[in-house]
Amino acid sequence: MGHDEGGTRRDFLYLATGALGAVGVASAVWPFVASLNPSRDVLALSSTEVDLAPVKEGQAITVTWRGKPVFVRRRTGEEIKEAEAVSLDSLPDPQTDEARVKKPEWLVVVGVCTHLGCVPLGQKATDPKGDYGGWFCPCHGSHYDTSGRIRKGPAPLNLAVPGYEFLSDTQIRIG
Repeated sequence: MGHDEGGTRRDFLYLATGALGAVGVASAVWPFVASLNPSRDVLALSSTEVDLAPVKEGQAITVTWRGKPVFVRRRTGEEIKEAEAVSLDSLPDPQTDEARVKKPEWLVVVGVCTHLGCVPLGQKATDPKGDYGGWFCPCHGSHYDTSGRIRKGPAPLNLAVPGYEFLSDTQIRIG
Protein backbone atom coordinates (compact mmCIF):
# COMPACT_ATOMS: atom_id res chain seq x y z
CA MET A 1 0.00 0.00 0.00
CA GLY A 2 2.85 2.43 0.75
CA HIS A 3 4.31 1.82 -2.69
CA ASP A 4 1.07 2.82 -4.47
CA GLU A 5 0.80 6.00 -2.42
CA GLY A 6 4.39 6.98 -3.32
CA GLY A 7 3.66 6.47 -6.99
CA THR A 8 0.53 8.55 -6.74
CA ARG A 9 2.36 11.34 -4.95
CA ARG A 10 5.16 11.22 -7.50
CA ASP A 11 2.64 11.37 -10.35
CA PHE A 12 0.95 14.33 -8.67
CA LEU A 13 4.29 16.13 -8.24
CA TYR A 14 5.19 15.54 -11.91
CA LEU A 15 1.82 16.87 -13.05
CA ALA A 16 1.95 19.87 -10.72
CA THR A 17 5.52 20.70 -11.77
CA GLY A 18 4.65 20.31 -15.47
CA ALA A 19 1.55 22.52 -15.11
CA LEU A 20 3.51 25.19 -13.24
CA GLY A 21 6.23 25.06 -15.93
CA ALA A 22 3.63 25.41 -18.70
CA VAL A 23 2.11 28.44 -16.97
CA GLY A 24 5.60 29.94 -16.61
CA VAL A 25 6.43 29.39 -20.27
CA ALA A 26 3.06 30.80 -21.40
CA SER A 27 3.48 33.91 -19.24
CA ALA A 28 7.00 34.45 -20.60
CA VAL A 29 5.96 33.94 -24.24
CA TRP A 30 2.73 35.98 -24.14
CA PRO A 31 4.37 39.45 -24.10
CA PHE A 32 6.50 38.43 -27.09
CA VAL A 33 3.47 37.26 -29.06
CA ALA A 34 1.51 40.37 -28.08
CA SER A 35 4.38 42.56 -29.31
CA LEU A 36 3.89 41.16 -32.82
CA ASN A 37 0.45 42.81 -33.07
CA PRO A 38 0.34 46.14 -34.93
CA SER A 39 0.84 49.21 -32.76
CA ARG A 40 -1.79 51.93 -32.31
CA ASP A 41 -0.13 54.27 -34.78
CA VAL A 42 -0.06 51.53 -37.44
CA LEU A 43 -3.73 50.73 -36.82
CA ALA A 44 -4.55 54.42 -37.18
CA LEU A 45 -2.94 54.36 -40.64
CA SER A 46 -5.06 51.41 -41.70
CA SER A 47 -7.88 53.76 -42.66
CA THR A 48 -7.93 57.25 -44.13
CA GLU A 49 -10.85 59.65 -44.26
CA VAL A 50 -11.04 61.91 -47.29
CA ASP A 51 -13.07 65.12 -47.67
CA LEU A 52 -14.43 65.17 -51.22
CA ALA A 53 -16.13 68.58 -51.00
CA PRO A 54 -13.24 70.61 -52.51
CA VAL A 55 -12.80 68.26 -55.49
CA LYS A 56 -14.46 69.74 -58.57
CA GLU A 57 -15.76 67.73 -61.52
CA GLY A 58 -12.84 66.59 -63.67
CA GLN A 59 -10.33 67.00 -60.84
CA ALA A 60 -8.29 64.33 -59.09
CA ILE A 61 -6.53 64.24 -55.74
CA THR A 62 -3.95 61.90 -54.29
CA VAL A 63 -4.11 60.73 -50.68
CA THR A 64 -1.88 58.32 -48.82
CA TRP A 65 -3.27 55.10 -47.40
CA ARG A 66 -1.03 52.42 -45.88
CA GLY A 67 1.96 54.15 -47.41
CA LYS A 68 0.54 53.96 -50.94
CA PRO A 69 -0.86 56.72 -53.15
CA VAL A 70 -4.61 56.49 -53.71
CA PHE A 71 -6.09 58.35 -56.66
CA VAL A 72 -9.54 59.85 -56.11
CA ARG A 73 -11.04 61.27 -59.28
CA ARG A 74 -14.35 63.09 -59.67
CA ARG A 75 -15.20 61.98 -63.16
CA THR A 76 -17.08 64.06 -65.71
CA GLY A 77 -20.25 62.78 -67.34
CA GLU A 78 -18.26 62.14 -70.51
CA GLU A 79 -15.59 60.11 -68.65
CA ILE A 80 -18.33 58.01 -67.04
CA LYS A 81 -20.03 57.36 -70.41
CA GLU A 82 -16.68 56.39 -71.98
CA ALA A 83 -15.88 54.01 -69.13
CA GLU A 84 -19.32 52.37 -69.21
CA ALA A 85 -19.29 51.96 -73.01
CA VAL A 86 -16.08 49.90 -73.17
CA SER A 87 -16.53 46.35 -74.44
CA LEU A 88 -15.26 43.81 -71.91
CA ASP A 89 -13.80 41.80 -74.82
CA SER A 90 -11.29 44.60 -75.44
CA LEU A 91 -9.94 44.55 -71.87
CA PRO A 92 -6.88 42.53 -70.76
CA ASP A 93 -8.38 42.36 -67.22
CA PRO A 94 -12.15 42.49 -67.88
CA GLN A 95 -14.16 44.41 -65.26
CA THR A 96 -17.22 46.56 -65.74
CA ASP A 97 -17.04 50.17 -64.67
CA GLU A 98 -19.99 49.54 -62.33
CA ALA A 99 -17.97 46.87 -60.47
CA ARG A 100 -15.17 49.39 -59.83
CA VAL A 101 -17.16 52.32 -58.39
CA LYS A 102 -19.75 52.85 -55.67
CA LYS A 103 -20.97 56.14 -57.15
CA PRO A 104 -20.30 56.70 -60.87
CA GLU A 105 -18.80 60.17 -60.47
CA TRP A 106 -16.17 59.01 -57.94
CA LEU A 107 -13.35 56.65 -58.87
CA VAL A 108 -11.03 55.49 -56.07
CA VAL A 109 -7.98 53.40 -57.06
CA VAL A 110 -4.57 52.57 -55.62
CA GLY A 111 -2.13 54.60 -57.70
CA VAL A 112 0.44 51.86 -58.22
CA CYS A 113 1.04 50.38 -61.68
CA THR A 114 0.39 46.65 -61.63
CA HIS A 115 3.42 45.97 -63.81
CA LEU A 116 6.40 46.92 -61.63
CA GLY A 117 4.92 49.18 -58.93
CA CYS A 118 5.56 52.60 -60.46
CA VAL A 119 3.20 55.51 -59.81
CA PRO A 120 1.40 56.38 -63.08
CA LEU A 121 0.97 59.95 -64.31
CA GLY A 122 -2.47 61.47 -64.83
CA GLN A 123 -3.40 63.12 -61.56
CA LYS A 124 -2.37 66.66 -62.53
CA ALA A 125 -4.09 68.55 -65.32
CA THR A 126 -0.72 68.86 -67.12
CA ASP A 127 0.17 65.13 -66.84
CA PRO A 128 -0.12 62.83 -69.84
CA LYS A 129 -3.19 60.67 -69.32
CA GLY A 130 -2.39 58.02 -71.93
CA ASP A 131 -4.40 56.96 -74.94
CA TYR A 132 -7.57 56.36 -72.91
CA GLY A 133 -7.82 59.51 -70.77
CA GLY A 134 -6.96 57.85 -67.46
CA TRP A 135 -3.37 57.31 -66.38
CA PHE A 136 -0.09 56.63 -68.14
CA CYS A 137 2.92 54.84 -66.65
CA PRO A 138 5.95 56.19 -68.55
CA CYS A 139 8.31 53.52 -67.18
CA HIS A 140 7.08 50.80 -69.52
CA GLY A 141 4.14 52.38 -71.34
CA SER A 142 1.03 51.08 -69.56
CA HIS A 143 -2.15 52.99 -70.41
CA TYR A 144 -5.19 52.98 -68.07
CA ASP A 145 -8.68 54.27 -68.88
CA THR A 146 -10.99 56.55 -66.85
CA SER A 147 -12.03 53.51 -64.79
CA GLY A 148 -8.42 52.60 -63.93
CA ARG A 149 -8.52 49.53 -66.19
CA ILE A 150 -5.42 48.48 -68.10
CA ARG A 151 -5.95 49.02 -71.82
CA LYS A 152 -2.48 48.88 -73.37
CA GLY A 153 1.03 48.01 -72.24
CA PRO A 154 2.68 45.37 -70.06
CA ALA A 155 0.64 45.81 -66.86
CA PRO A 156 -1.32 42.59 -66.28
CA LEU A 157 -4.09 43.94 -64.04
CA ASN A 158 -6.29 46.98 -63.53
CA LEU A 159 -5.37 49.54 -60.87
CA ALA A 160 -6.60 48.05 -57.59
CA VAL A 161 -9.74 49.41 -55.97
CA PRO A 162 -9.20 49.63 -52.20
CA GLY A 163 -12.00 48.91 -49.76
CA TYR A 164 -13.78 52.18 -49.08
CA GLU A 165 -17.15 53.49 -47.96
CA PHE A 166 -19.04 56.74 -48.22
CA LEU A 167 -19.52 58.30 -44.76
CA SER A 168 -21.60 61.08 -46.35
CA ASP A 169 -22.05 62.61 -49.81
CA THR A 170 -18.75 64.45 -49.38
CA GLN A 171 -16.62 62.10 -47.28
CA ILE A 172 -15.18 58.61 -47.71
CA ARG A 173 -13.18 56.28 -45.50
CA ILE A 174 -10.57 54.18 -47.26
CA GLY A 175 -9.64 50.96 -45.46
